[in-house]
Amino acid sequence: MQYFPLFIDTHELPVLVVGGGDVAARKLELLCRTYARVRVIALEACDEVRALGAAGKIDLSERAVSDEDIRDVQLAYLATNDEALNVRLAAVARSRGILANVVDNPAHCRFITPSIVDRGRLVVAISTAGAAPVFARDIRARLEAWLPPSLAPLFDFIAERRVQVQNRLDSVPERRRFWERFFTLNGDRFDGNTQDHFDDSFENIGAQGELLLIDEDTSPRLLPIAAMAMLQRLDCIASNLTVPMELNELLRRDADRAAQPAIGELEHWLASGKRVLVYAGAADIKALRAHFPQARHLRAGAL
Repeated sequence: MQYFPLFIDTHELPVLVVGGGDVAARKLELLCRTYARVRVIALEACDEVRALGAAGKIDLSERAVSDEDIRDVQLAYLATNDEALNVRLAAVARSRGILANVVDNPAHCRFITPSIVDRGRLVVAISTAGAAPVFARDIRARLEAWLPPSLAPLFDFIAERRVQVQNRLDSVPERRRFWERFFTLNGDRFDGNTQDHFDDSFENIGAQGELLLIDEDTSPRLLPIAAMAMLQRLDCIASNLTVPMELNELLRRDADRAAQPAIGELEHWLASGKRVLVYAGAADIKALRAHFPQARHLRAGAL
């Protein structure tokens, strides 16, 4: 993984953009949606960039840039029409510990800006590591059609009620089941029924746990699509074996990892509402299936 994806808090984040043409304007359109403090230095700025300066959204200086300007910022976008200047300034930024992006020149970028789907608090970022930005835009178009605009007010609604849920429900698994029930009832809508779905979701959240079984001979690539959602709901992955990377990629990253428990302990986990995956050899899986007939045995193409 050449580029590590992360989301940066932009509150008071100092950002420098060098260049004031159409390319810089496109970057600024996105940056001005954040809470960053954006400074722009350009020998000549286009109308769109000047308008942002006049509106107080950026600090604009129309002059030549110097090496001394590349300091006291954390991110720099270098978007002049002089490629040699962009590359030289990128080297200055690197020497001063500043992350720089040379627009349309991935070889000299310390970070890249992904294609973004913005639904308020829900942001989806797509990147091909600079290899195929046209394909990333195609994926973005599909997601734009799939994710409705109602998600923005819905996630504002949820954010306002998270403390209420934490105060009413003591354990993390209970809270997780609460939100799963809420999204099952409400879906991605935000309408007059959303508050009722929220209130109803506090009922029957202490349900029996769930046991999933995968034997070591099952290829993760052959698991059914329906299994993916189950694997993302797990509270614990239990195994005495090394779980292959290919399977780990399908599992909840923050789920607990543990050795395979004895039958009695596993019964206790399920009674407390835990969702558990046991990854084991064929003999152990056969024994667990006999003891827990309600368990789901995930196999190639079947649940």
